[in-house]
This record gives sequence, structure tokens and C-alpha cells, in this order.
Amino acid sequence: MPTVVLAPSLARWLTAAPGESVGDRRLAVPGRTVRERLAALFERHPSLRGYVVDEAGAVRHHVVLYLNDAAIDKSAIDEPVPDDAELFLFQALSGG
Repeated sequence: MPTVVLAPSLARWLTAAPGESVGDRRLAVPGRTVRERLAALFERHPSLRGYVVDEAGAVRHHVVLYLNDAAIDKSAIDEPVPDDAELFLFQALSGG
């Protein structure tokens, strides 16, 4: 099943099981596209939605998506992705 990997900065918003530390979180989620995988992720963990996408469903400016080792263009999240690919979600840093 496809895997979504959340960086610790996003994983901290999930409810941790007793004895579980906050770190990278790997979650198996279904979906043929990045958008479908995100929807499945938000269905299981609704608290993440507001941190990852805006009110219109667009990926937020300070969130970066990688499919395996390649950055994803935020306007191309409806493109099909392989079942064995890992989708990585990071909060990007900005500033000077």
C-alpha cells in the first residue's frame, strides 16, 4: 500500500500512542494520486488538514511535498503516482 511519511514538525499534530515518540511517521494510505492520498490521510487524521492545505484545498505555501526523492509541483497533485512510491510531507522554512 502507498506510504505517506510525515516529518516530525507535522507528525507532532497526530495523537501519539502511549510510549510513542514524535518523529517521522510512516502511514499506509490508499490513493492513485497525491490528492487522493492526502484525502485519505485527512480522513484518518483530520487535524492535519489545516496545516497541509488551505480552505480551497490547495497545498499551503510552507508545505513541501516529495514523491520518493523528487519534489512535487503543487499544481500537479492530480498526476498518478506508483503504488510503491513514498509521499513525504515537510513544513518548509522561510525567512532571512
